[in-house]
Amino acid sequence: MSPLIDHSARRVYTARPITLARSIGFGVLDLMGGGWNTIISGLMLYFFTTYGNVSAVQAGTILFVARIVDAVVSLIIGPLTDNFYRTRLGKKFGRRHFFLLIGAPMLLVVFPLLWISHQGFWYYLFVYLAVEMIMAMILIPWETLPTEMTDDYTLRTKLSSTRMFLSATGTFLVFFIPAQIKETDNPHAYFITGLIFSVLFAGAVITTYFTTWERKLTPEFLAELEAQPKVPVGKLVADNLKDFGSTFKNSSFRKHLAIYLFSFTGKDIFATALTFFVVYAVNGSESFGLTLQALSIIGLPTTVLAAFLMIRKGPRYLFAMSYSVIIACLLALGAIYLVQPSSTMVLLVIVGLAYQAGRSVLEFTPWNVFPFIPDVDRIMTRQDRAGIYAAVMTFGRKSTGAVATLIVSWLLDLGGFLKPGSEGGVQLDASCIDSCPLVQSSGTQHTIALVVIVGPLVLIALAFAISRFMYLDPQSHAVLRAEIDRLEAGGSKDEVTAEARAVVEKLTGHPYESAWPEEAISPTAMPAPTGA
Repeated sequence: MSPLIDHSARRVYTARPITLARSIGFGVLDLMGGGWNTIISGLMLYFFTTYGNVSAVQAGTILFVARIVDAVVSLIIGPLTDNFYRTRLGKKFGRRHFFLLIGAPMLLVVFPLLWISHQGFWYYLFVYLAVEMIMAMILIPWETLPTEMTDDYTLRTKLSSTRMFLSATGTFLVFFIPAQIKETDNPHAYFITGLIFSVLFAGAVITTYFTTWERKLTPEFLAELEAQPKVPVGKLVADNLKDFGSTFKNSSFRKHLAIYLFSFTGKDIFATALTFFVVYAVNGSESFGLTLQALSIIGLPTTVLAAFLMIRKGPRYLFAMSYSVIIACLLALGAIYLVQPSSTMVLLVIVGLAYQAGRSVLEFTPWNVFPFIPDVDRIMTRQDRAGIYAAVMTFGRKSTGAVATLIVSWLLDLGGFLKPGSEGGVQLDASCIDSCPLVQSSGTQHTIALVVIVGPLVLIALAFAISRFMYLDPQSHAVLRAEIDRLEAGGSKDEVTAEARAVVEKLTGHPYESAWPEEAISPTAMPAPTGA
């Protein structure tokens, strides 16, 4: 055995008070996280079909294939970061932080390549796949940092709230920057946008690297890790797949994942189709479509309000508020399309502002609940598996997002969508000279309207229904955390209070007797859920 070196005094293992500045240091990386997801859902399909010289189905296939491959890779990254402290690099730089350190320069090199116009299917497929994998390598370990940095509910909420405030800023910039550059009629508007984003994103990653920390790596902890046997790669993959499946035995996580996937996929479909809707269904300009999405700036003050309500009211209140607003906005958008009043553009701005306020709360809430999910798992397994849960969340998000984008592209194609340059097409704007949108048939316009309104409406309604049965909130988490602390201190399970027993059973979906086993158990050995 190699001699153990105590790295616990290094900056990455030194906890500090979680001030506003340090919360910003953590959250600034979601300029990239929120920005990238917004780029995928709101820009990529339109960019590929309009400027990439690919059809709608080809563009959807690029997004589908790359996201599925990336989703599979993401399942490996989570457990890899959980166990990376066993390596010399992991001990020195941190099991999560090492990936931030190497990801920043990769972004600077690869990200701008995605925004070169007229390169065709295979070029965009491989470059997009590379960008997706770099993003996953950074975002998955970063998502576990609130769990690493503190056990306190309020402090974790502070970190996550700051993150979502900055995520809303990233969402705004993703549309605002290209909208402003497009107004200059610069033929390289999207490539310039890519360069700006690559510098902005890499700077955010480095900032987070230097302002966050991980759970202290003590000599005792290192000795425990060194004593564990090395596992062959094949067995590691098999064990990881079992671990991923075991997360679904956690009742709170099952509900949380369903809410997250339904609602985020719904808003992704909306963002993907909205620019098409503005340009082709209501005769607005591309710049107006991007500007309409840039109304997400309203998410900044809304996120501040959501952070306050998260602590006072809990996630179920926020879910109900956001989903109600979004459903009302989608219905209003349908009415605007059917009536086509003379004030259509003004009404779109009003509905857009309300929608973006609801969307910001939708995005805020699941990621403020997530840091407490590993605590539910901990009382079930006595393990620290935040990385596994983050990997499953990311896999689900990317998989459903990929399928949704592919479906949108297929529907556009089936509806008869004509990409710029299609033979026999008529330009919407006769003065346009490059990548010019074409007039679409009434059937295609109806298809676009159905995609942007009905698809999100169904998914948001499903998420709303499930959210009424989500019981993890500040009060229940405080009881859960107190019970974990009591058991960790050597307390007897026989002395559990009636309240703690009820909360543990409600959150885990298992009888209390199966909680906190004598030794940390393999997740696949856990009892079947009771049906909660």
